[in-house]
This record gives sequence, structure tokens and C-alpha cells, in this order.
Amino acid sequence: MKQANIFLTGATGSVGTELIRQLEPLNVQVKALVRSDSQAAPLHGLPHVQTITGDLADKASFQRALEGIETAFLLTNSSQQAESLQINFVEAAHRAGVRHIVKLSQFAASESSPVRFLRYHAQVENRIKELGFTYTYLRPNLYMQGVLSFKDYIREKGHFFAAIGAGKVSAIDVRDIAAVAAACLTQPGHENKIYDLTGPEPLSHHEMAGIFSRVLNKPVQFIDVAPAQMQAGLLAAGFGNWQADGLIEDYAHYARQEAAAVCNDVQAVTGKSAISFEQFARDYAGLFGA
Repeated sequence: MKQANIFLTGATGSVGTELIRQLEPLNVQVKALVRSDSQAAPLHGLPHVQTITGDLADKASFQRALEGIETAFLLTNSSQQAESLQINFVEAAHRAGVRHIVKLSQFAASESSPVRFLRYHAQVENRIKELGFTYTYLRPNLYMQGVLSFKDYIREKGHFFAAIGAGKVSAIDVRDIAAVAAACLTQPGHENKIYDLTGPEPLSHHEMAGIFSRVLNKPVQFIDVAPAQMQAGLLAAGFGNWQADGLIEDYAHYARQEAAAVCNDVQAVTGKSAISFEQFARDYAGLFGA
């Protein structure tokens, strides 16, 4: 395999998987960091992907793999350790001579935000600047694919729920996030840019339910619940306390209409209109019980 051009973290999550799918036809050589051999299995056989087994908590496990890399894509789960893990990576990349970092951040990232996820993303963004990288910050809004966590409820019971009230969110399809990331990793002109990534329209969850009803040809209802009820559901589903509390903060942010703006950055970067929620519902209809 030729020397890799790009180093990817988060390569096996929803965005990372789609990003690799979109990079493959471009014949770009990629090093993908994974935590275990089992995680690497889906990437085996891809001609342009070399897997590196390592842990962001242990710089020594991936430091040498960064040598010769010019561009890196930074993504981790939003865990209590996310900020320290991402800063570990940024500092290792700086020592290795990486020049450009494309970081997956979050819409409205700010050190002064009441939402812990938005605070940690801003802290990492600032560290990247402090170390002198050129950067591209991708700040996507709520993922449409997040609704897939309710697919069993929608398929079997005809409803889904959250603590969001009538708040509208300009949710974005993961496929659009990956398309923007692929462009920023492989094309010039995105240095020191911040892209706010949204879908084409702000929708309440009640309006999303109406779209599901039409697309699936069956009644689908959205049930607004109290934050305490949503938190109990998250804990029962296996989320840790820190992450569950963070998601409650996130949804309070949505309920306050702070994530309803529509931005044109997907179109500006990719040349294509952002995918609508209706198109998302049609494309995934089989999972929701069409």
C-alpha cells in the first residue's frame, strides 16, 4: 500500500463508516485508528485503508503511525473522556508534524455553553488553534440517523419520544456530514474554515412524526416527555450518568430553539443540496417498518 495521505479516528462509527465509503472511490490512502482487531474487521479488504490498532488514551499506541501524515480527521464519541482523548490526539499529531486537522465538532460549540458537549468541543477547537494547525471545524446539528435508536418503537408501537417540546431542529443526514468531511480532507480551500452543517429545514419532532406517518403509510406519534423521564430511559438503555445528563442538556438546547437555524454550508462545500428529513425517512423506511 502507498503511504497514507489521511489519518482517521472514529472510523467505525456512523460518520466514520460513511466517510470511508465516500473516500474509497477517490483512491485516497487512509490510516484508520481502531481500538481492537474486532473493530477493524469491517475495514479489512478495503484496498485504500490501513488499520492501526491503538487507544487515544495511550499516545504511544498511535504516535508512530502519524509520521508522514499531513491531514487528520478527529472524531470520538461524546464521553466524559472525550475532551482529554481528543487533546491527546491533537498533541500527538503536533509532535508528528501533522499540518491540518479536520475536526468533527457540534453546532453552536462554545466554551460558555450550558451544554457539556458544546463546551468540550470548543475546548478542543481552541487547543488545535493554540498549537498552530490549519484547521477545518465541522459543526453538524442533530443527526437524522439518531432517530434510528427509536426504530423498534416506531415499527412496533408507532411512536417515539424525547424531552424537546415543540422545539425545532435543522437536523442533518450523516451522509451529508461525511460528504463535507471528504471534501475538506481531499480538496484545497477549506483551511481555517468553520462549517455549520444543517438540514434544509427546521422541524419539530411532531413534524418529523407527520413525515414518518406519510412515508410509512401508518400513524406515527411523537410523545413529548419530561427530562426526568427521558433521563430514566437513557440510563435504562445503558448510557452512563455523564452522557445521559449531557443528552438532557442537549435536548434542552434544542427545546430553546437554539438549533433551528438553516445554513448553506453543505451546498457550498459539496455542490449538492442537503438531504431532507423526508428523503431520510424514505431511504430508511424498511428499518421503521414500511
